[in-house]
Amino acid sequence: MGTWVSRGYVNTDVRRRVAARADGLCEYCLVHDDHTYNGCEVDHIRSIKHGGSDEFRNLAFACFKCNRSNGTDIGSILPRQDTFTRLYDPRIDPWARHFRLDHGIFIIGITEIGTATARVLKLNAWNRVAEREVLRDFGLYPLPAARKRMMPADESAQPGPG
Repeated sequence: MGTWVSRGYVNTDVRRRVAARADGLCEYCLVHDDHTYNGCEVDHIRSIKHGGSDEFRNLAFACFKCNRSNGTDIGSILPRQDTFTRLYDPRIDPWARHFRLDHGIFIIGITEIGTATARVLKLNAWNRVAEREVLRDFGLYPLPAARKRMMPADESAQPGPG
């Protein structure tokens, strides 16, 4: 038994490895697999259509909504700009470098990459924000593993008090 990706099925072992690397979180919106209505699936970071592969390093764990909003897109042209901006790549980009969480529910792009990704993946569509708001109110968003990804690298490397 496997899981669906754009070209077919990924075997269960690969899905487990991709999910474990992501701490069970969607690597884009950081909602946990257990807490999203349709669950998470294996996603190609760079689609096969654009020269991507089925290699482990090109696979991400993505909730249904992020994965389906992304489709085969690899970038976007931002409003009022005339240049192509690539999308966030969870293999090379720290989440906190490109996004911040406002009011515990809004995912705000703080770079061109983050802004393009938030727009293409519709991270702040009303239904996505409402889902995160309910999860936040139940203490399920962001989970500790997600908060760690939201922390700038220089802060996450520092020891805590005590």
